[in-house]
Amino acid sequence: MKHSGELAALLTAVFWTITALAFEAASKKIGSMIVNLLRLIVGLVFLSIFTWIYRGYFLPVDASGRTWLILILSGLVGFTFGDLCLFQSFVVIGARISMLLMALAPPMAALISWRILGEEMTGKSWLGMIVTIIGIALVVLRREEFPKKPEGRRKFRFTYPIWGILLGLGGAFGQSLGLVLSKLGMRDSFVVASGRIHGIAQSYSPFASAQIRVIAGITGFAILFTIMGMWKSTYQAISNHKAVVQLSLGAFFGPFLGVSFSLLAIQLTSTGIAATIMAIVPVLIIPPSILLFKEKVTLKEVLGAIIAVGGVALFFL
Repeated sequence: MKHSGELAALLTAVFWTITALAFEAASKKIGSMIVNLLRLIVGLVFLSIFTWIYRGYFLPVDASGRTWLILILSGLVGFTFGDLCLFQSFVVIGARISMLLMALAPPMAALISWRILGEEMTGKSWLGMIVTIIGIALVVLRREEFPKKPEGRRKFRFTYPIWGILLGLGGAFGQSLGLVLSKLGMRDSFVVASGRIHGIAQSYSPFASAQIRVIAGITGFAILFTIMGMWKSTYQAISNHKAVVQLSLGAFFGPFLGVSFSLLAIQLTSTGIAATIMAIVPVLIIPPSILLFKEKVTLKEVLGAIIAVGGVALFFL
């Protein structure tokens, strides 16, 4: 099917919009870390049932040791670190602003791919990155004036808590590095030359790859929960039925459909084009944020989101 990779990327953007809203609601009820672990467990169930029907394997036992190793690393970086930051940013600054910060993930992924995989970075790519940063800055920064000062000094301040912004940036970095590692993990083989990795073919199932990443994410969170003594509060959180329904909805559209279709997209088309289309989430999420959460969205914020997404598009297209 023509443009199947682009269609998969567009569906990924829709899925991630739904899952961001669902996880924001659940995280505010039972905490972001608990939502992270439970949604991965639910997502693994969905993935395992699907791969059993589709591939004949309940678990990815046909993957090579190299594939397991790289995708485990991808899952730890993308889920345990990246999503831990992202979900906490949902609580601090909300899903809409968090997903806007995630627009930096494609430029970050391109930078990492440029260094590790040897993918090209043009002058237009650098311009796109600058435009994306300007769009995000337009939303997260505000200018304050001090009329009582003789020099009429102006100062920029963050519109949202700096801690939440840093968490969102951490989520963007985790997703970008995890995406590059995923693409590398789905390759049959690769060689290292001149300090860069050169892949040969891409054939391993994106759905099975998502399984490995999710298993790694669950393992990472299980270790954290054990160290932090959070298992008791996790069992108590399960009794919050509304939160469980919300995280189950998010898990279906996130770790199951979203992650799988994102890997399918980068397998069927270039990483740049797929990442560009998937980056429209900051624009898609504005109408439901207004309707469901009654957020007050300013014209400046809408303009900033459009500029940021436009920068991502310029970066790759």
